[in-house]
Amino acid sequence: MLDFAKRDSFPHGIHPPENKDDTSGLPIRQFPFAPVLIVPLSQHLGKPAKPVVREGQEVVRGQTIAEADGFMSVAMHAPASGTIRRIGLAPHINGQMVEAVYLEPLPASTQEIADGEPCDVESATPDEIVTAIQRAGIVGLGGAAFPTHVKLRPPEGKTLDTLFINGVECEPYLTTDHRVMLEQTEDIFMGIRYLLKVTQTPRAVIAIEANKPDAAEKLAAAVPEDLPVEVRVSPVKYPQGAEKMVIKALLGREIPSGGLPADVGAVCCNVATTAEIGRLLPRGRGIQERVITITGPGVSKKGNYRIPIGTTVRFALEQCGAVEDISRVFMGGPMMGPSVSNLDIPITKGTSGITAFTAAETGGSTGHRKVYPCIGCARCVEACPLYLNPSQLGILAKFEQYEQMADDFHLMDCFECGSCSYVCPSHIPLVQYFRMSKKMVRKMRAAA
Repeated sequence: MLDFAKRDSFPHGIHPPENKDDTSGLPIRQFPFAPVLIVPLSQHLGKPAKPVVREGQEVVRGQTIAEADGFMSVAMHAPASGTIRRIGLAPHINGQMVEAVYLEPLPASTQEIADGEPCDVESATPDEIVTAIQRAGIVGLGGAAFPTHVKLRPPEGKTLDTLFINGVECEPYLTTDHRVMLEQTEDIFMGIRYLLKVTQTPRAVIAIEANKPDAAEKLAAAVPEDLPVEVRVSPVKYPQGAEKMVIKALLGREIPSGGLPADVGAVCCNVATTAEIGRLLPRGRGIQERVITITGPGVSKKGNYRIPIGTTVRFALEQCGAVEDISRVFMGGPMMGPSVSNLDIPITKGTSGITAFTAAETGGSTGHRKVYPCIGCARCVEACPLYLNPSQLGILAKFEQYEQMADDFHLMDCFECGSCSYVCPSHIPLVQYFRMSKKMVRKMRAAA
């Protein structure tokens, strides 16, 4: 019996409106193919994939179109059967132009998915499973897009005792993981089998927030007798779903500054990522589509959709009945998702949702509110789950004191949850300052 009254949480944090009711009860539906699918070769942290197709070539759905270029890289697969029209630059959510494969789906194709070499969980070695995950192109589907096979290889000398399956999904508006837990329960447990074998951890914990009781109860009732899996429910609080926070809440262990979950004996994998491992590896398939939530006041046909990778935001919004006065669109949710500057940006593996807002919610046609000077109220300090000082960091960012931000105020520990910006009465875009500052720190360190 699950205990929904337990208070396994972390200090600080915030409680923004959840806004999940519009889509949490809607089943996953298949999304139509766009006339052209744009598949970036850089959809993950690490080196871009290397194309193995040529312009004019016909491919089948699920076929490998780009292979991993080194260990910190993953393969890409055709999201549809069609013709490779071009290999060239395309806009990316990071604001840069990146190399991409332009694929035109064949209208008459049955769009059957090509199977590859299966990876049997019973007979495969841990190394073979890691290789299969890399070939399948699987990355963290919670938004970070970190190559999953890399995460499953902890640094030498680290011993893991807990595998976390993260189904918290604390981001407002998004219900992707919620629906995956309800509709892909068997895939999740199959994925856990692969992950337990690779990591050699003695147990797995599925972490869920209390606002998803149906998912928690279904998973708890479906745990196979031979799997050491426990379902844990945490109270609703943002950013409960961050790796550092879920480990702090459920294990009581604090990841050290600059450290990794492996430093405290844990490894964390998103629940949708786990489901894809369980869905794809037994058939040797690659990830060529993913489940996302399309929602917000700016769309009329809200829902959870299994959408082909490479579908543009523009096509997705058109199909979901975008309203005329959309002023701001986020790839993901409004707290951690980046704001879209170009609707022709393609959906990638790390896209967990599209959230569209009108001028009524964002403070005018520009989507931006007036910024006032800091009043020293310390609300951002009280909200920060990592006990940083966002106010001081914001002042240093204004004067471009990037080295001091990193060395004296632990800027690089910030995981950009946006809690500080949310509570700031002066509307100071603190998290945006920190993102830019972190880029400058990385640039300076690389140059040095």
